[in-house]
Amino acid sequence: DVQLVESGGGSVQAGGSLRVSCAAAGYTYSNYCMGWFRQAPGKDREGVAGISPGGGSTYYADSVKGRFTISRDNGKNTVYPRMNSLKPEDTAMYYCAIKTGGWACSLQADFNYWGQGTQVTVS
Repeated sequence: DVQLVESGGGSVQAGGSLRVSCAAAGYTYSNYCMGWFRQAPGKDREGVAGISPGGGSTYYADSVKGRFTISRDNGKNTVYPRMNSLKPEDTAMYYCAIKTGGWACSLQADFNYWGQGTQVTVS
């Protein structure tokens, strides 16, 4: 099974930054399209960032464009979302996701594995 483990979430003041990591295991030496999603209470799940298998292409929701970045270190099999200039409305549970099937990579892709989530609270 593919396992995804998020770490680095927490509570920050508005305007602050968080560098989160998402480590993948269970498919050693394999790289796939990966996404960074969030869900706030009472809200639908929202894809906020994505990155192609090789890291050459990134994708961002309009709500976070210019503030969030995502990169990956395939040697470490880890993705690093960087969330800058955080706002209270960014408060949510954030999830790492991976798409193992097909070639397409976008925030609308059919991600089939999900991490346990990490809470981000901005005040």
